[in-house]
Amino acid sequence: MSGAGLDLAIIVIYFVVIIGIGLYASRGQKTMETYALGNRSMPWWAVLASILASEISAGTFLGTPSEGYSSRNFLYAQLVIGTIIARLLVAGIFIKPFYDLKVVSIYEFLEIRFGKITRRLASFVFLLTRSLASGSRIYVAAILLVLAWEVMHPEFLTLEPAARFQQELTIYIGAVIVLTFMTALYTTFGGIKAVVWTDLIQVTLMFGSAAYVFFWLLGKTGGWDGFVSSVTQPAFISSGTDAAKSVGQNVKSVLEQEYTLWAALLGSVFTTLATHGTDQDMVQRMLTSKDHKRGQKAVILSGLIDLPVVLGFLAIGILLFRYYDIHVDRRPEHDPGIFAWFMVHDLAPGLRGLLAAGLFATAMGSLSTALNALATTFTKDWYVGYFRPAATSNEQFRVARLSTIGFAIFLALIGIATAWIKLKNPDLRIIPIVLGSFGYTYGSLLGVFLIGMLTKTRGNCTGNMIAMLAGFLVVAVLTDLPNDVWKMVVNHQGLITLPDGTQKMAALPAYKLPDWMPVIEFPWRIMFGTLTTVLVGLCFPRKGAAYVPQTL
Repeated sequence: MSGAGLDLAIIVIYFVVIIGIGLYASRGQKTMETYALGNRSMPWWAVLASILASEISAGTFLGTPSEGYSSRNFLYAQLVIGTIIARLLVAGIFIKPFYDLKVVSIYEFLEIRFGKITRRLASFVFLLTRSLASGSRIYVAAILLVLAWEVMHPEFLTLEPAARFQQELTIYIGAVIVLTFMTALYTTFGGIKAVVWTDLIQVTLMFGSAAYVFFWLLGKTGGWDGFVSSVTQPAFISSGTDAAKSVGQNVKSVLEQEYTLWAALLGSVFTTLATHGTDQDMVQRMLTSKDHKRGQKAVILSGLIDLPVVLGFLAIGILLFRYYDIHVDRRPEHDPGIFAWFMVHDLAPGLRGLLAAGLFATAMGSLSTALNALATTFTKDWYVGYFRPAATSNEQFRVARLSTIGFAIFLALIGIATAWIKLKNPDLRIIPIVLGSFGYTYGSLLGVFLIGMLTKTRGNCTGNMIAMLAGFLVVAVLTDLPNDVWKMVVNHQGLITLPDGTQKMAALPAYKLPDWMPVIEFPWRIMFGTLTTVLVGLCFPRKGAAYVPQTL
């Protein structure tokens, strides 16, 4: 068997096993509760694996090594400090009220606490934002298939730019469709049980393949001494401040940096509170446990495991830099996803197929959880909550299956659009694309949940709508979003001056920001959106009777 044939055989076996497990898990499913929550019968350790599979997406698998490759340090891992703190807060604040009310969609809590309008608005924000984030992740996994195509068809590299763009986009379209179809197949039939059990296998495969690559690279690049010599300083912690600057200048500087200790202790805490406390995709995993204590255990342990996982992927990126510093002739001209490049060009057949299966495992794991959560949210919050309140559990089950297919199509279209944007803008980095999309809206979502969880007498639907809009607008202004949209749509070219004083032709902005105003990086977006939403929402008193969490 040829090398490519062996790789393909391993990948096919992986797909057959995963889909088989998904279909096996579909036995006996006839109700919405079984489809969405698995009758709350899943063991906590399987839920833990599912949470990890949802978190460790293809963006992490390929994007985190790219961060290590470009920076050659572990500063990105600082953000994990905040995620651990935030998970303790999620366990203490969010999970028990969801169990007490026996909600299937967590946005049901907002209706009980505030009213239907808040629930529908929050649900819509989740459906849109999660679709954008999860759809963009499908593109990341497709990178490997595109690079493999280039290796098997070297004439592809000699094409004119326009022809190459068209052919590369066509390959991306095919890859996105295949990955989405395979994932949607077992998710549609198997529901949350299929998601959790396949996630367990996918996480095991991902950890195993990543560990193998780490030690393989370590042996090829001079061992631990060579690795340590390649790490730049500061290696783990950076405050992002400069004693020579004023307080105002340092604040602006910190907000304009992605990976600092301040981003970890503040920005990352708010980000994880939003993703693990107010995102149906993640919380639904926790709600499949038998009780709230097991759900709390799963989310806390997932945070502790995150730190060595992120450190490991960053270390792989640093070793890749050292590997290509030794083998300069094999280094890519630009970073197409350096880990994917390495897998296609420098791993032996068989091992390459195993690692490819690990990549597809991470992509399919995060995609399957997203599809199940999106379908559950649409069914409970819109089909039942708006269109057909009297729907039986069996009817809801059928709608959830159909909406899983619908969201699979929608996410595939987003993945294709992301590929188009990346091909048009090769310098875009993966992690900001995947993590940045929900930064504009999840702050508003978290703010409303915090008002509902932590206050007894504040907040109503009118105030929540105004507060959520204010949160979005503040983040849009602080990230210079209007100018970004203007450049994409109008693309009026002119000379701009770079920080080093040089000039180049680029798209001109619609307006110029004041010099004192920071353009915040993605770890800070949710924090500013949350604080704005809370401050505005607290100005409005509660109207009528409402559920008040017992912890207050």
